[in-house]
Formats: sequence, structure tokens, C-alpha cells
Amino acid sequence: MLIPVIMAGGSGSRLWPLSRQLNPKQFLRLTDAHLSMLQQTITRLAGANVALPQLICNEQHRFLVAEQLRQLGMEQASILLEPVGRNTAPAIALAACKAVAEAEDPILLVLAADHLIEDIPAFHASLEVALPLARAGKLVTFGITPTSAHTGYGYIEQGAAVGEGGYRVKRFVEKPDAATAAQYVAGGDHYWNSGMFMFRASRYLEELERFQPAILEACRVALEGGSQDLPFTRVHAATFATCPDDSIDYAVMEKTSDAVMVPLQAGWSDIGSWLALWEASAKDACGNVLRGDGLLLDSHNTYVHADSRLVATVGVQDLIIVETKDAVLVAHKDQVQQVKGIVDQLKQAGRHEHLNHREVYRPWGMYDSVDNGQRYQVKRITVKPGAKLSVQMHHHRAEHWIVVSGTARVTNGEQTYLVSENQSTYIPIGQVHALENPGVIPLELIEVQSGSYLGEDDIVRFEDKYGRA
Repeated sequence: MLIPVIMAGGSGSRLWPLSRQLNPKQFLRLTDAHLSMLQQTITRLAGANVALPQLICNEQHRFLVAEQLRQLGMEQASILLEPVGRNTAPAIALAACKAVAEAEDPILLVLAADHLIEDIPAFHASLEVALPLARAGKLVTFGITPTSAHTGYGYIEQGAAVGEGGYRVKRFVEKPDAATAAQYVAGGDHYWNSGMFMFRASRYLEELERFQPAILEACRVALEGGSQDLPFTRVHAATFATCPDDSIDYAVMEKTSDAVMVPLQAGWSDIGSWLALWEASAKDACGNVLRGDGLLLDSHNTYVHADSRLVATVGVQDLIIVETKDAVLVAHKDQVQQVKGIVDQLKQAGRHEHLNHREVYRPWGMYDSVDNGQRYQVKRITVKPGAKLSVQMHHHRAEHWIVVSGTARVTNGEQTYLVSENQSTYIPIGQVHALENPGVIPLELIEVQSGSYLGEDDIVRFEDKYGRA
């Protein structure tokens, strides 16, 4: 059995302001108008002989993952939650331990949720080459045939041939400088390190126990002390927090004598920066990429993303321009790796723009923070059919709800009643209340909050169908 293990953690800070901490790049539609990067990763497995995928994600992203799986009709897929990030070696160890407990030593196909692969048949062909090597006990990684002397990727040096189409890994190389990268590409023996792997679950655990036993022990105990919550597998948070932080490359692949590489030439990119996204996108005759409402006059080799308004450029070149409802980024293409520095500054300043968009997604739907002031905030709330917000109360704010479309079932203290289009209701400070959509169309309403404190942490939940604290 071949089980895809899809790692959906990470913050994607180099793609700010589109990618935010609570809605990072793997959940965004960056290269496809209809599918997120995670959904593309899952759908490209169609036609390959694989089981349902097992996803690994941060606790904060669990409902995003569950919703994107639901959209694909894959609600039965397993979702393994990391209470804290501990890098790829522990994440894969959790998945391997879980797989060994549930199946007879399956082969794992470890994939990142945020990579682009354009040539799916070539990708499937590489999987077929890797499969017999993994069955024979090798730890297979996929080396990307380089198309340029890229300095943003690590490299794998090819060794002697193994099996049909595989090569021993001679060594892993850190990200090189430009001159060294050019030598690697000219020599023909070096490949980009893709971060994708295939191996038997037991072989990975054996090598991890040999080289990093503390990681394996912490993951085993954390998994044994965890629990099942709807589709989510939770591990023991305190135990997992003690696990060493290490990547699979450092922990295992650079040390094992059974590391094997299979070349992959399939239009791969990790979409690790705005430049990479520009390179991977279809361009007009002037080399421009336009997403959204834009007018580009005498502009060349420029990427423009407009979320909510018209963006016009005149006489510019080699720029990245990204507009969202609450932030605008303008950067030269040669400096896009510095975007992470802006995110660091936002964190240091105690601002929120690195954390989330104006539009915030919840398991019941979403809200858009339309306006706010010293003692008020206005939100546009959308509740999915059949969904219900938690039974809750607030110590510091009152709320007015005005229904724009659909019908709301409102619990307001001891009363429960319906509120229809163009009707409103008032929730006083301290009143226990709930909001539900009993209909078959989305419920749209405007919420006006007023009070001395309007933070999202002023919520006392008494009951929640989604298992939130």
C-alpha cells in the first residue's frame, strides 16, 4: 500500500501579503483559478495507485484543511495535528508511527502541500521508478533536474546507479552561491533537492531510531498519549513540545547509507517567492502577469495581483505589486527574498497584518472586518447552510445583527427565534447567545459591535459543535 503523507504546515511568509500566518500559501489559489496549492497536490495523485492521503498540519489550520478536503469529496482522509512546529523529521515520524499502527508496513509518499508540478504524467512515471526501490528498503528522494543555476535550493549530488532509474545519493549540498550553482548545473551531476520522499514506514523509523532516537521516542509517546477528535488525530501537546527540532535531511537522509535519488523533470517549483510565482505563471507579450483588475501601460516583466480594487502601472518593469484589502506590497523582483523582513517588522511592531487577512475563515463560514474605530467594529458575516456559531457570551461588547440574505436562527438568552432579510436583533453585553443558519443558502448578515474591548479573545464558549475550546 502506498500512502501519501502531505505536509501542510509552514507560514509562507515570503508570499506576504497574500500568505498570512493563519491562511498561508498552501491554502491559496496561486497557480490555479479553482484549486489551492494543497488541493492541487491531492488531485495530481489521481490515476496513481495510492490510498487516501494523510495530512499533517498545524492545529490552527485544521478547519482550513478539513474544508478543502470536503470540497474535493475526501472527508475520510486522515488529518494529523501538530500542536507546535518541530520541522519535518518529527512530522514524518508521527505519520510513520500512525501508518505502522494502522496498516501492514505501508510505503509512504511524502509530499509538500505547496509545490507546483506541471507535468503530472512525468511525476507519476517517477513514482513508478521509485516504488521498487522503496520496497527494497531504500529511502528515496526525488531530485529535480535543474533548469537554472538557482541559489535558493539545496542540491543533491548523484552517485552510482541503483536499480532501474535510481542513483545513490553521493551527498546533499546546502544552498550554493551563484558561481557554485553554475558549476553544479554545468557538470550535470547535481539536482535540486525537492523535499519529496518515498520509503517504507518501518525503514524510516529504523533509521530515525539509529540517528535521532530522541525524536522517535518523543513522537511515539506523544502519539500514544493523543486522542481522536472528529477527523483529527491529536498528539499529546506537552510531550511533542519536548521533541527536538530537525529536518528529515539532517536527521536521516544525510546520514543513512540507503539514500537513493530518482530524477524528476516535471515542471516543478516550490513557489517559494513572488519571483518563483512570476516565473511559473503565464505571461503576456511584455512578460507581465496580471491577477485581478489591472491596467498595465508600457510595463514589462511585472507581476500584479489585485484583490479588491483597480491597480494601474505606467512605465515600470521588474516589479512585484500585490494589493489586498488591508495591505499593498511593491518590491523589485531582485529583492523579493526580503519580504520576510517586512513580516518580521510587523510582528515586532505588534501589528496584525502578518497574522490574517481582513477576511477570516472559520469552520462555520467567514467574516470580513469592514470597518473599526475606538469603540466599534463592523463585520460582514457569512454562515454556511446548516452551520452554527458556538454558544457564547462577551464581557465587553454588545452586538447588533442585521440580516442581508437568508434566515438566521438566533438564541438570545432564554429566547430562540428567526430573523429574516431586512430584520435585525440586539445582543446585550453578557448575554449568552448563538447564531445558526437553518436554511439551504448562505446566511449573510452585518454585525455591529460596540464596547470597551472588541478583541477576538473576548469569547466565552459554552458549547461548540466544532470542538473548539
